[in-house]
Amino acid sequence: MSLAAIQVVDLRKTYPGVVALDNVSLRIEAGEFFGLLGPNGAGKTTLISIVAGLTRASGGHALVLGHDVVSDYRAARRALGVVPQELVFDPFFTVRETLRIQSGYFGLHRNDDWIDEVIANLDLSGKADANMRSLSGGMKRRVLVAQALVHKPPVIVLDEPTAGVDVELRQTLWQFVRTLNRKGHTIVLTTHYLEEAQELCGRIAMLKGGRLIALDQTRNLLRQLSGVRMSMRITGEPPPEVARHLAERIGEHVVLRLANVAEVEPALAALRRAGCSIEDLEVGHADLEDVFLQIMSEGRERIAA
Repeated sequence: MSLAAIQVVDLRKTYPGVVALDNVSLRIEAGEFFGLLGPNGAGKTTLISIVAGLTRASGGHALVLGHDVVSDYRAARRALGVVPQELVFDPFFTVRETLRIQSGYFGLHRNDDWIDEVIANLDLSGKADANMRSLSGGMKRRVLVAQALVHKPPVIVLDEPTAGVDVELRQTLWQFVRTLNRKGHTIVLTTHYLEEAQELCGRIAMLKGGRLIALDQTRNLLRQLSGVRMSMRITGEPPPEVARHLAERIGEHVVLRLANVAEVEPALAALRRAGCSIEDLEVGHADLEDVFLQIMSEGRERIAA
């Protein structure tokens, strides 16, 4: 069996009164585009911090391409590039200087050709000689991505890379990351934008309360757990037999999650009997958000064999 890009075995992290990770075991294969999902406080960033060598586990161990993150930390860190959630930057350097300094941390000299390529692919060429403190939040986020890629790591972890950024950056970033993945780089993504995970990730793990509760191919999760999503505008109050299917309501806009198509007509009939006026009806397959909410509410493990 080939080396896993990332492997964690019985990983545990505790703080006084808190179990952040509870015996998590997970294997991410080389070349995968992998999604790591969960609500706030689920343990995603703790897991990433342990793999990146920023936090020590309380138990278990983690490997990056076979290198233990504690005993062989130099090789493990060289194989890994991490884009953090926080906008951390040095305000005294330009974009290009920042990337050259980052290259130096990995002992790389004369790395300007690759730096230029990364700058161009992240649409930073116009800001290459600008001071970091003069950049917008979105531009700073692009530089964080560039820093993670500057040493050409085979494994790239993106921790909420598009949080609070514009559509243009998302498009630019995903186009570049897809290209890297096609070239063999392993991509691990955490995101609250579940439509991104559904589109990009071939396999997904879900954490809740520090425990791994779901792990499978994305298409399998959608096939096994998804139902029907019914979106509409209504006037009036849904009766109890409909309200129990309510997933979202903003004013007159209502979203119902139903088990199957056979439940659509009974729901509509119940709304009509209750005197609700129905407009703008749309019925479609449930998406990853529906699956995510169902798994989180169930709390039952769904780990593929």
